Amino acid sequence: MCNPVTVSVCEWNDATAQAALRAVRGEVFKREQGVPDELEWDDLDAVAVHVLARDAFGNAIGCGRLLPDGHIGRVAVLRHWRGKGVGTEIMQVLIAVAREHGHTELHLNAQTQAVPFYTRLGFSLEGEEFLDAGIPHRHMHRHL
Repeated sequence: MCNPVTVSVCEWNDATAQAALRAVRGEVFKREQGVPDELEWDDLDAVAVHVLARDAFGNAIGCGRLLPDGHIGRVAVLRHWRGKGVGTEIMQVLIAVAREHGHTELHLNAQTQAVPFYTRLGFSLEGEEFLDAGIPHRHMHRHL
């Protein structure tokens, strides 16, 4: 990656962090992909461990979350930053956090177009394709 990026754990109840997480997810999921508010925002944000990727200037450029049951979700990278390793760094931090929390297995619902990305990170496909918010997905898992 040519631009320095930092990925750190943040708290949903921190107003600054929440605003940054909402900005990234709003841009990627709501504006780009048309996911409605009622499907994007849920009560699980309050209990999830969130990570936030920032560029060298401190601008939020990506995010993801880990739920208490070992489910990774809401992984998003702003369009300009895709293909530059930001998603991989986000996932590496989420996987490290999962290990710290004692998880032995991780699960996620990958948009079908992102399956190769998650496969490179050691995730395997499970089950058939399904729609979530009108977008094709596949369930994936990984043993830690």
